[in-house]
Amino acid sequence: MNQPKTNKGGSPGLLIAAAFIGPGTVTVCTIAGANNQFQLLWVMIISIVATIFLQEIASRLGIVSKMGLAGLLRSQVKHPIIRVLLLGLVVCAIIVGNAAYEAGNISGAVFGLKVVAPIPYGGVLLGLIAGALLWSGSYKIIEKALIVLVGIMSISFLATAIITQPDIISLAKGMLLPTFEDDQLLIILALVGTTIVPYNLFLHASIAKNHWNNTELAAAKKDTIRSVIIGGIISLSIIITAASATESNIQNAADLALGLEPLYGSFAKYLIGIGLFAAGITSAITAPLAAAYVAQGCFNWEDNPKHAGFRATWIGILLIGTIFSSIGYKPIDIIKFAQVANGLLLPIIAALIIWLSSKTSILGQFTNKKSTTIIGIIIILITLSLGIKSIWSAL
Repeated sequence: MNQPKTNKGGSPGLLIAAAFIGPGTVTVCTIAGANNQFQLLWVMIISIVATIFLQEIASRLGIVSKMGLAGLLRSQVKHPIIRVLLLGLVVCAIIVGNAAYEAGNISGAVFGLKVVAPIPYGGVLLGLIAGALLWSGSYKIIEKALIVLVGIMSISFLATAIITQPDIISLAKGMLLPTFEDDQLLIILALVGTTIVPYNLFLHASIAKNHWNNTELAAAKKDTIRSVIIGGIISLSIIITAASATESNIQNAADLALGLEPLYGSFAKYLIGIGLFAAGITSAITAPLAAAYVAQGCFNWEDNPKHAGFRATWIGILLIGTIFSSIGYKPIDIIKFAQVANGLLLPIIAALIIWLSSKTSILGQFTNKKSTTIIGIIIILITLSLGIKSIWSAL
């Protein structure tokens, strides 16, 4: 049955790009480029393809069912014990995990801001800005702010990569010819894990369900592809930039910004600073938002961004992140716990969304094709290996 159009412009997919390019992604891509030059660019290409695949399915589930992933899991997993265990894992991995990571998001944004224009109490200021956007309860306002920030981030990192004048032949080999050594396995898995993010799947389904309807699935798919590619280009640009640095001990974007200055002048340092600021503030907004949507689905709250529980969730996460970033405290034990939970959650969620999107009772004529299921199984095996390695590393 035809439905009236709900899309009034905008791009839910760009929120996903904003979400997965955070300080953690910047750090992982920086280390990958600094230590391996262009050799692991192919990993990012594969990760981008897998992310497009899973995000499209998550978006389609939300659009057709008009439910978020957490709500679908609550309604479709019938066994009460399994349902409670699964939803408990989701809560631990995403809500608790995002609270732990939020300090890193705000701290990354503060560092980027310091490079450009040092401001006292930057963490508190950024926390207030993020809080004001989320408090508005307006998806359109949040979306417009994030689109601007993604644009700034894209221009900053891409311009920096161009300034380094990478060798095109080496660049092409790194993208198209998969090679790696045994000691590179951990950074390979980190690159995959920082691109295919469980909370982005939940966030995408929750946003897409109110933005599109099932007459607009083709447009929604194009939006997903375009947006994830933009995010992928940003990640590739960071790797390319870091590969040109001559410093021997680059471990994060701060080192990269300082290392580029002698080679390419203060302009390159400022571009990295601006890019890191945009990466940090976008993740500082989307992480609490994703957690609130997850809580909404798990606890069956009213679908309203001004619901008390919804607001309490993102306020709590934002407050924890702001406090921890301001006092310099790093909740290592909580982050390790979140890594373990996410390591468990990623392959499980990948398998569950393949299962959910194969059910005609949910998607009707929009269920997966056989080829989609086969590709999904391959991705599940990859994410399973990632999950095992993530858990092992955290422990």
